[in-house]
Amino acid sequence: MYAGYAWLTNAVAPNSTTRRTLLLVGMSGFLVMALAIPEAFGDRGWLFGAAYLVVNVVHSLLFAQSSGRVRLPLRRLAAVNVTAALLVLAGGFLPEPFRHIAWLLAPLLQISSRWLIRPAMHRSSAGHFAERHGLVMIIAIGESIIAIGLGFRGVELGFGEILVAVLGLCIAYYLWWAYFAGDDERAEHVLSHAADEGVRARLALDAWGYAHFPMLLGVVVAAAGIKKAVGHAFEPLHWGEAIMLSGGVAIYLIGHAAFLRRVGLDGVIHRLVAAAVVLAVIPLGHVLAVAQLAAIPLIMTAAAIIEDVPRMRRSGTTTISNFGRTPTADS
Repeated sequence: MYAGYAWLTNAVAPNSTTRRTLLLVGMSGFLVMALAIPEAFGDRGWLFGAAYLVVNVVHSLLFAQSSGRVRLPLRRLAAVNVTAALLVLAGGFLPEPFRHIAWLLAPLLQISSRWLIRPAMHRSSAGHFAERHGLVMIIAIGESIIAIGLGFRGVELGFGEILVAVLGLCIAYYLWWAYFAGDDERAEHVLSHAADEGVRARLALDAWGYAHFPMLLGVVVAAAGIKKAVGHAFEPLHWGEAIMLSGGVAIYLIGHAAFLRRVGLDGVIHRLVAAAVVLAVIPLGHVLAVAQLAAIPLIMTAAAIIEDVPRMRRSGTTTISNFGRTPTADS
């Protein structure tokens, strides 16, 4: 629904009191969802579902104020979103495993809206769209660092604990680097120069929508894996914890590879190979947690350097070839 609101604010500017008030109500729904998350699988599941329903209803009401040519498709979109939100609300009252089932069906239903609604009906500003999704990646990576920090509550700080904290920060940093080392700006350029509105909307949906889901999921899973290593730097991790640590980073890299592939940029192979090597060091964590924690940022650093060297050579060649030329009017 964050992505849904990014699409919304492209089409419906908050330029009236009614729209701004509805956005405030939607923000309140997001806030209550966040407050309810720690107990979402307990007694507060219904509150999480109720807040999510508010978020979806406000989204539908605001989209209904867009241009008349998209009213019928938007009614379908609203029906899908509100039905999914009702599943989340119903799941909040259900015991396990029915809550999990209802909450799995909800996003699957919303993802299916891709085949019910033509993306071309949406207007998309490349700069706004790329900025919104870049911000959510920054927020997710930043929150992962906070989550790791929370793992230190009640833990006495020693060399091993400080080492885990620094290596966890390094992993978060290289997740950020993989996304913001220039590919985000190049991708925005590709989106802004798409052939027409239909192509631009489909590209936005695929690259900044579906390809971003695994990246966000990867950040969350990796943070959980790092958090499990707190207080156990020089001990072996359980297989599940070691898999979470490497698996989260690998999921992120695969998601970013899909993003680059969809926008036609280089770096896909580098990220896929890095993901494979990161998965290959899972046994290290089962031997010694800090060994896996140290290996992952080293792998990501090597992948980044290998990717950047050809770019630096091309840049250097261009500089040398232009040296000494007399500037022209075109220059």
